[in-house]
Amino acid sequence: MTTLANRPSTALLVIDVQNGVVDHAHNRDEVVANVAALVDKARAAGVDVVWVQHSNAEHMPKESDGWQFVPELKPAEGEPVVHKAYADSFEATDLEEVLAHKGIGSLVVSGAQTDECIRSTLHGAIVRGYDALLVSDAHTTEDLSEWGAPTPDKVIAHTNLYWENHTAPGRTAGVVKTEDAFKPA
Repeated sequence: MTTLANRPSTALLVIDVQNGVVDHAHNRDEVVANVAALVDKARAAGVDVVWVQHSNAEHMPKESDGWQFVPELKPAEGEPVVHKAYADSFEATDLEEVLAHKGIGSLVVSGAQTDECIRSTLHGAIVRGYDALLVSDAHTTEDLSEWGAPTPDKVIAHTNLYWENHTAPGRTAGVVKTEDAFKPA
């Protein structure tokens, strides 16, 4: 269980599922559909949904088309949107305050990009005392193999493998499939 005191609740993090991030992502439509299913399941289960939205002045300025969430996904009234400029969703944002205010100590993570913002946020969560569960079929990345990275399918598979086996004192990590997320205990 989380090492954060008085944080019994869970939240779904939807990270950077924005036009400019996932337009050319591996299995884009399948992953976006899985994220949408997670959002629906979380809302139905009374689990908070927290949206994370990346921007940078050069490639994805605020209010640009690329900065917008994909058309298939929209935050509901009252769901927090955390704006970030770094890979780790906690870095220089109000994410910690949002989660603390809601008593959240466990995170279910989805979105993009696997090899940057997903990994950074997972590690950022664990080192800050959160439990962090990665949804194995609800994260994606673009093909960066021309710059020496593995192909996206391998990046995703490797991230699932190492997060499934990640450990930290007093915290839990792991992976879950979309179909198994937010099932009653």
